[in-house]
Amino acid sequence: MPMPSRCDLLIRGAEVVSVHTGELLPADVVVTGDLIRAVASPGVRIEADRVLDADGLLVAPGYIDAHMHIESSLLTPAEFARVTVPRGTTTVLADPHEIVNVAGRAAMAWMIEQGRGAAQTMLWAVPSCVPALEGFETAGSRLTAEDIAEMLDWDGVTTLGEVMDYRAVVAGLPRMRSIVEAARRKGVRLDGHCPGLSGDDLGEYLWAGIDSDHTKNSPEVAVEKARLGMLLMLQEKSLSPELVRRLDALPVLPDFCLVTDDLAADAILEHGHLDHIARVALDAGMSPLTVLRALTLHPARRLGLDDRGVVAPGKRADLVLLRALDDPTPVTVVCGGEVVPEHDGRTADGARSRTRAPEPQPDNPFAQPDNPFADSVRLTPLEEDDCLWHAELPDGDHTFRALRVNPVDTYTEPAEVVLPVRGGIVRWEGRTALLAVYERHHGTGRRAMAPVVGFDLAEGAAATTYAHDSHNLTVVATDAGMLRRAANRVIGSRGGICVAVAGQPAVHLPLPVGGVMSPAPASEVAAGAADVREALHAWGWRHRNAFMSLSTMTLPVSPRIKLTDKGLVRVVDRAWEEPVVTASGG
Repeated sequence: MPMPSRCDLLIRGAEVVSVHTGELLPADVVVTGDLIRAVASPGVRIEADRVLDADGLLVAPGYIDAHMHIESSLLTPAEFARVTVPRGTTTVLADPHEIVNVAGRAAMAWMIEQGRGAAQTMLWAVPSCVPALEGFETAGSRLTAEDIAEMLDWDGVTTLGEVMDYRAVVAGLPRMRSIVEAARRKGVRLDGHCPGLSGDDLGEYLWAGIDSDHTKNSPEVAVEKARLGMLLMLQEKSLSPELVRRLDALPVLPDFCLVTDDLAADAILEHGHLDHIARVALDAGMSPLTVLRALTLHPARRLGLDDRGVVAPGKRADLVLLRALDDPTPVTVVCGGEVVPEHDGRTADGARSRTRAPEPQPDNPFAQPDNPFADSVRLTPLEEDDCLWHAELPDGDHTFRALRVNPVDTYTEPAEVVLPVRGGIVRWEGRTALLAVYERHHGTGRRAMAPVVGFDLAEGAAATTYAHDSHNLTVVATDAGMLRRAANRVIGSRGGICVAVAGQPAVHLPLPVGGVMSPAPASEVAAGAADVREALHAWGWRHRNAFMSLSTMTLPVSPRIKLTDKGLVRVVDRAWEEPVVTASGG
């Protein structure tokens, strides 16, 4: 069939990047509707409703994020799409396990509905671990294998979300076995989460059908996983020069994806989204073409999206215009055949562009009110006694198990702290920072406490209901009064993050959507998140990703030791840790 005489969009004067061959080919790109009609010889004679002058630019496929959590941006789905599409992210596979741990099936239905109408293609994974580690924490919901099997048939759902309870899979425990088998019967992809898993245990995990991993591994373990065909999904903290060198040294470079996993709104607005991860990979020594393939072709193949990931006729017109291969920040983005507005509503060429409005769906079973999860933090304000660490121990000095944090990643090592006990109360103030977790979903009143070491903190506290994955109220404090102040500020706002330091105004970011997201515009949320991050650093919590460091101290599938509302967990052993190492009387 000959080329039509007209098209909707003509991108003229560019070089097209072939992610298959690595070549840069002078060509004009002809777009009709949401598809690429032709990659034509330069100067093609065709009428176009709109022409983009791309002289000196490269045309590459739109970026695809094969593993991420929208809630980690602290934004709702439509607002997340609004700020990430202009950075080149045209497709995401979102695993909403944060909000689903809070409110279950209804929360996932709400997320899907909220994402409808966005220019960005949002595909969904059903969370596999709600709660993340059953029996070791209290979540707001619980998904059974039957729930998951049904949800895998929902519109837009393509994947079983990251199987974090990898020890249960390796051990063949019934609950995880039934969930994995349900997903395999549905024929969907099974995403993994197995930091450091190696040897025979890795073989058992692969045998179960779980064939990807996005967690941080040593270069040796990463190569072992790649050698066995496990798809590596490399996020920022994984992208070390050592890993890049090890991969490059292999006889054949394995396919892998670059993913964001968790990026907060302030990081997205300041640094970017997948374009930021691409820059990190380039700085680690990865070649520009390798980076581009890991943003486009490889994730498209992983997600079974044969209609995108390459600039070719018949493919979806999700495109980024770049200045150079080693500069992943788009000059202009085309998503579904439409030029994407910049943040002020103008496109890169200065013309006004229409945005696609959500289509009304009156009969959609996923339709929900704007925020049905505003009352998910079921806690009354803390009293003084709630901030005391009670222990059934005799008076005397006792050695307690502690969590040691570090400034680089979310790995927490076991440590020890000697503290006095008087009258059944552990006297921790002035001696250590304290981590406290309060169950927030069911009104049980349960709480657990443990020392935290690793940072030199001033008098103050940080409280958050954004705390992976059960999102119970989590507080780190050096003073009981400040603990109460920060916690009650968060409780009063129906969820959020608050940093309170003695002698200074509290810094507070409300997150009333399930205690994990804000309905506010991205600029407002980003400003609040940046203020919280700055306050954490000023307090002494000087981690390169303070949000993730603070919020994963309760994640009982992230090595090595974590605290939930039920107590201390030895992650690798999938077992309880005794809170008292040695006890002494008198």
